Order: sequence, then C-alpha cells, then structure tokens
Amino acid sequence: MVRTGGASRDSHSRPSTLCYMATTSQRQPRRVFTTADGGLLLFRVQDVPVLLAPSWAIGSLIVIVLYEPMVSQMLPDASVATSWILSIASALLLGVSVLAHELGHCVAALRLGIPVRRLRLFLLGGVSEVARSPREPRHEGLVAVAGPAVSIFLAAFCGLLLLAVPAGGVAWLLVVECAVANLAVGVFNLLPGLPLDGGRMLRAGVWALTGTRARGTRAAVFGGGAVAAGLVVWAVLGLASGSPDRWLRLGVCAVTAWFVASGAGDELSAEGNRSWPAGLVITDLVRPVLQLPAESPVSDALAASAGRGVVLVRADGVAAGLLDEAEAQRLAASSPHAPAEFAAERIRAETVLLTSESGEEIAERVRETPAWQFLVVDDEGRPAGVLRREDLRAALARRPR
Repeated sequence: MVRTGGASRDSHSRPSTLCYMATTSQRQPRRVFTTADGGLLLFRVQDVPVLLAPSWAIGSLIVIVLYEPMVSQMLPDASVATSWILSIASALLLGVSVLAHELGHCVAALRLGIPVRRLRLFLLGGVSEVARSPREPRHEGLVAVAGPAVSIFLAAFCGLLLLAVPAGGVAWLLVVECAVANLAVGVFNLLPGLPLDGGRMLRAGVWALTGTRARGTRAAVFGGGAVAAGLVVWAVLGLASGSPDRWLRLGVCAVTAWFVASGAGDELSAEGNRSWPAGLVITDLVRPVLQLPAESPVSDALAASAGRGVVLVRADGVAAGLLDEAEAQRLAASSPHAPAEFAAERIRAETVLLTSESGEEIAERVRETPAWQFLVVDDEGRPAGVLRREDLRAALARRPR
C-alpha cells in the first residue's frame, strides 16, 4: 500500500502509488449474507445480493388476509380454498412486481457506473441501496425512471395478454392481478415525493434547473409529505363511503404513508449531512501521517500516535494498515511488546479519500463507510494525512444552520 525504505517517516514521505494501488485491488467483496445483513439471500445480479427481509412475510400476510374477500366477490363460484390460493398468488405477484421494479433501478445504476450495495424486498415494498448518490441530475433521473418503466411495461404486457385469456376464470384473474400489481407499483412510484421514484425525478429536475441538489431535495421532501397526506385522505374516504376494498385500502395506505413520511424525513436529514461549509478544505481536517514499521511494539506505536494517524509498514514496503487506537490500547494492556500490526485496521479502497474530491463527496463517503479513520491521498497516491470520523463530524457541526 505505502512503500517506504523501512524506517519511520513523517507526513512528508513520498510513497509509491503503484504499491498502494496493488494492495487495494486485493480487496474482495463480501460473499456471505444472512438475515443479520438484511434478509435471506435469493440470488445475485452482477454480484449485487438480492435479499428478502423478514418483514416481507408480514406484508404478504396482510395482503392475503385483506384480499381474500375481494377474490370471493370477483369469482363467486370459487371455493374457499381457491380464494385463499388466489390471494396467496396475489401477494406473490406483488412481490415479483416489486422485485422487477427494483431490478430496473439496479441495472440502470450499474450501467451508469453507480455501485449498488444490495437490493432488498421488505414489507410492502423494496429498495435498491446504491453505494453513493448520483453525481449529476441526469443520472439521478435515469435511475429513478428505470423502475416505473419496467413496471408499466409489464402491466401493458399483461393487459395485452388479457385479450387471449377467457374472461371470468382463474387464469384471467391471475393475469389481472399481475397487471394491477405492476400498474400500481409503477404509477404509485411516479408520485412526486421522496423517497418515491417520482420524488427523485422531481429532485433531478429542480437540481438541473437550479444547479443545487439540496433545493431539489427540499422540493421533493415537500412532495413526500403531500403524498403521505393524500394516502391518509384516500383511506378515510374509503371507510366513509363503505368501499368494498376499504380495509385493504386502509392497511396498505397506513403502512405506505408511514413509509413515505419517514423516508422523506430521512432524505432531508441525509441531504443536511451532505452539505459542506464554504471555505473548508479536507486538508484542514486531516491529521499528519506517521509511518512506523509494522513489527514495532504496540505500546511504542500507541505512544507515538498522539494527534497523528499511524501507517504501519511491513518490511517489504507495503502498508499493513492504519493503527486502530482502541484495539492498540487493548492489546498493549496485555501484551505491550506485541507487533503493532496486530492492532492494524486494513486500508480498503472505500477508506481512501482523494484531496481532489469535493467536500460533499467526502462527507457522503465517510457517512456511508463503516470506518472511523480514512487515509487521505493526493491524485498521485501520496498520503496527505488521516481523517478521523469525529474530526469531520465536529467540523460539520460547526457549520452555519
């Protein structure tokens, strides 16, 4: 990672960029996902895990219970068993429709070079978790529109299929359910409020017009509040009019309104964390770099780390990692002469920041990466310092509100 002559050096050392790049390229993606990681692993799309969260079963059960009476009304001659089977099929079709919708987002993001961390299905919806936000409004809009486009295409296909299926039978009802599920997923997500796709398209539009992402976010968050309020009103009107689907409508609207309102709040909070104080540069926040041999006693490395970031370098000139002070303190308490490398935090590609990155990009990277310190390098791979998470948090907390 960082090549030196083997001796301790300060932040003015000039290590080899080639060695650093070779080390970070050895990082392998995580392969094992369990329910602790967000759900049951179904499959992968270009190494992106597709997970089924436990809450999906709860949402499906709600749909099954509330939809069964409607099946009995649409197919009066159907047996009780058939009604329940068709209700279960409806819940599964809704899940497949949401999956197809999210796969549209996932594939679009990957095509635009935006990494996707995972795709999750949960309760009555799903989400494609991108590793970073789109850098420009065009990409934001393209990723957002991809999901509804897939849903509406599938709804149209099912609509055409209905022309070839005899009306009034079980097969006809299944095709209708598939068409309605995809149409509902597509149209609902086009509503102009975050965190829905329509809200992301609205943000992209305002962002493109004003040149400011934050203004687009505020407009789309307002839209999200309006969508949540509209869902509540629609559910109440269904109850007041005695609509046949009033209980299904109430259940779905209550859960969805909560999801939209909380998601809009999260988006607003995340946008606030992206903002960067005017005049602040990353080099103002970093701590100087001290390079020590990886075999140095951990107690000595810990003593030398006060106010600095310590890069531990092996004999071959490749960095073993950054000294983890908390781990070093635990190790020094029991084995003060143990090699400091045993308390090293491996330097990964996502924990390396470039001085040329914008402040907003750095804030987002730090927010999304589970690490407490980051190596900051220039465009040639030379270390400029170490950024601690708490130092960045303190600097952002001092920004004007």
